[in-house]
Amino acid sequence: MRAIILAAGRGERLRPLTDHCPKPLIPVQGKPLIVWHLEALARAGVRDIVINCAWLEEQFPAALGDGSRWGLRLHYSFEGRDCGGALETAGGIARALPQLTADGDESFWVVSGDVFLPDFEFDTEAARQFVQGPRLAELWMVDNPEHHPHGDFGISPEGLALLNAPRRYTWSCVGLYRREFFANVPPGQAARLRPYLEAAIAQGRLGARHYRGPWTDVGTPQRLAALNAGTRP
Repeated sequence: MRAIILAAGRGERLRPLTDHCPKPLIPVQGKPLIVWHLEALARAGVRDIVINCAWLEEQFPAALGDGSRWGLRLHYSFEGRDCGGALETAGGIARALPQLTADGDESFWVVSGDVFLPDFEFDTEAARQFVQGPRLAELWMVDNPEHHPHGDFGISPEGLALLNAPRRYTWSCVGLYRREFFANVPPGQAARLRPYLEAAIAQGRLGARHYRGPWTDVGTPQRLAALNAGTRP
């Protein structure tokens, strides 16, 4: 199973830091944010990883190379060069599908390059169960942070995501997806992910799990400073 790390965004809220460095390459606790994901994926046995990029995209291969230092093979999807700019989440993943399914696998991991979750393990058993099951995608959800108090989705007793629930959680920006999930995404066009998540919920085919480990959306200078100071934002 391959994985994609989403790294195409501009990082507006972290300016001026992101004026000259893409957000996933900003150091967090001693190493670029994206490297935490690369190391975790390597520990899980993932060997091929796609990085989609647009803003300052030339810096990714310059900093990360071919991935061999982590025992990985890195593949790049250059949305800036080839598409004129970032395609948003669903559009970026849809464009990378040929790279993500090059080995014949129909499922893959997705993780955002701008979240910090140092203890997360890309569980091979969870991936196996997903491949054998009927769901279009499976999301890992976290407790709502202060900056997102109302959350995104609920979780049913059966482990399905819910639009309306007494308790809602925040999507961690980690998940498993099938190629089928992106069947209706226009190729090469910008497309948000949320409408497709809601469509999968309507079909009863969007799974959800509660992740209780540390998680931070590294979206502001204050949160970045807190992480680098060794405190949880």
